[in-house]
Amino acid sequence: MEIEQPPVLRDTPKPQGERRGLVIVHTGTGKGKSTAAFGLALRAHGRGKSVKVYQFMKVPSARFGEHRLFEQLGIPIEGLGDGFSWKSRDLDHSAELAREGWAKAEATIRSGEHFMVVLDEIMYPLRYGWVPLDAVLACLRERPSQVHVVLTGRGAPAELIELADTVTEMALVKHHFKAGVPAQRGIED
Repeated sequence: MEIEQPPVLRDTPKPQGERRGLVIVHTGTGKGKSTAAFGLALRAHGRGKSVKVYQFMKVPSARFGEHRLFEQLGIPIEGLGDGFSWKSRDLDHSAELAREGWAKAEATIRSGEHFMVVLDEIMYPLRYGWVPLDAVLACLRERPSQVHVVLTGRGAPAELIELADTVTEMALVKHHFKAGVPAQRGIED
């Protein structure tokens, strides 16, 4: 490891723009996209802001760690799907659930009642064509100006990346699964 000098105080001008709702995308093949979105949700909730989380691939009855904590904190989290596509027995039904879920999420975003709306794993239904990209982009462009929307999932479309204010691509460097270590409670769920 190379030792670096710590940064020194610079006279960097503060941005003078208007504070407004942001579109934030967490994408890429690395682990941590949903975790980062949940961190933003917790940060907003901790500041007394209203947050709603939609999970496009999780079942409504899911009881993962985030569901248990968000329930304790009073942050609404809603599963909109029937599990990941590779586990689905009926992809037409999965697609219909995604469309119904998008209708709920779109109404929440457009209502302007929440400071932040998280659309966890929305990239899957976008990539599969279950939710039309144009509808999502239109909603994001037309949302009330104070609403922040966080979208997660692998393979974010170029049009969404272009529209977003902040995009982070998580890169896979190493993953325990490839070394034979299975998913673990409190890490993957």
